[in-house]
Amino acid sequence: MDKALGGYMETYQIISIIGVLIFIYFILFRNKKFAQKEINNLNEIEYIGTSTMKFDDVAGNYEAKQSLLELVDFIQNPEKYSRFNARMPKGILLYGAPGTGKTLMAKALAGEAGVPFYAVSGSDFVQVYAGLGAGRIRNLFKKAKKSGKSVIFIDEIDAIGKKRAAGNIKGSDESDRTLNALLTEMSGFADDSGAVVIAATNRIDTLDNALLRPGRFDRQIEIMLPDKNARKDIIKLYLDKINAKDVNIDEIADLTVYFSGAMIENLINEAALSAIRENSDEVTEEHIKRAYLEVLAGVEKKDYDNEMQKTITSYHEAGHAFVSRYLLPENKIIRVSVIPTSKGAGGYTLSTPNSEEIMTKKRIKNHLSVLMAGRAAEEVFFGNENITAGAQNDIEKATSLAIDYISKYGMNDSAFINYRLLSDMLRIPLTSVEESVKKLTSEIYKEVVKLIEDNKEKVEKTAKLLMEKEVIYQDELDSLL
Repeated sequence: MDKALGGYMETYQIISIIGVLIFIYFILFRNKKFAQKEINNLNEIEYIGTSTMKFDDVAGNYEAKQSLLELVDFIQNPEKYSRFNARMPKGILLYGAPGTGKTLMAKALAGEAGVPFYAVSGSDFVQVYAGLGAGRIRNLFKKAKKSGKSVIFIDEIDAIGKKRAAGNIKGSDESDRTLNALLTEMSGFADDSGAVVIAATNRIDTLDNALLRPGRFDRQIEIMLPDKNARKDIIKLYLDKINAKDVNIDEIADLTVYFSGAMIENLINEAALSAIRENSDEVTEEHIKRAYLEVLAGVEKKDYDNEMQKTITSYHEAGHAFVSRYLLPENKIIRVSVIPTSKGAGGYTLSTPNSEEIMTKKRIKNHLSVLMAGRAAEEVFFGNENITAGAQNDIEKATSLAIDYISKYGMNDSAFINYRLLSDMLRIPLTSVEESVKKLTSEIYKEVVKLIEDNKEKVEKTAKLLMEKEVIYQDELDSLL
């Protein structure tokens, strides 16, 4: 009986093990089939037959356009360069802030050359399954090679091209395999193929050095924020597409310092939407200026009724406004408001420089002072125990700027060092940066508190005017100061 039971149990165990093995095989087989299907899905990659965009359709970045025009001739006539044994860049890296027009530049290049345009994102190659990312890279280049002359555009290449850990050159994980596949495929392009790879990134500092060496992305072109002349061209470009009337383009260009092309497009679009809501026959300068305030500060709330909050906010914004006029008199105060907005601001002081600033050590410190002035005013007039959480956004901006001051710009008096680079290369935390940032912000905050205390009467006059009118402008502010 016991022997029979033992035999039964043994048989049961064997069957159970076989069942588990079958289940595991099924899962692995299914995943393998799924992975293969995912690789094959690259054949459905976004493909634009021939981009119709031209360089004339992209306003600003004149130097970048000039550099890319040479590539147009190479794509169209590669044999001309091969006769002289001249090698054109196989890869072009476009880098710069978001919204500056990197994608538009790539489309315009393909449009000028009149060749197929393959557009993908770096995130398309970030996969869970081993080998998928590398397989997609190989399939992309295989498809482009069949087209002959073509432009491959990889947006957000930092998703697959981040710096690898020291000693990990061969690649031991999926991201490394994907990056190595890209490097291999770029090396495999013939010099006279007429095919060019263009990539875009907002963070060139994070890219692996292997991507930037000759034979890979050996030409790097910065796509910069537009200067005033470029902003005027961009504004005119988008105004011509809508029914606009009597718009002072020069004035709008002054307002939009540090705006990217995408931000200007959004501004004009918001102005058009505002005109539509009002059943207006055309978009006016007033629509644009109203949209400007809404884009930066948000829509003002109409049902606001909190006198205590209004009082505190008035002193807070009065601090910002006074210190801005005192330390940065060349900046123009657009509007000071204590009306809450849809973006969560209890109030705001909106100012803009007359032109692009040269960021000196002194100016950075002055900007930090302006950011701290709201909280400092609350402390001076209401006491340290009664300061509010209204400076949250100011604190975030001040912290970021102070970190850049120390670690990026090397303006710390004690060292001529880029601490970010030092930390990256040595792979160690830099507690000294933390201490330097604390010391810098603490010293500046004390100076701002003293500045407001010394000018308490002027700040209070500004606050009382804000409580009365809710919104004031530079001429009213200057009359008090």
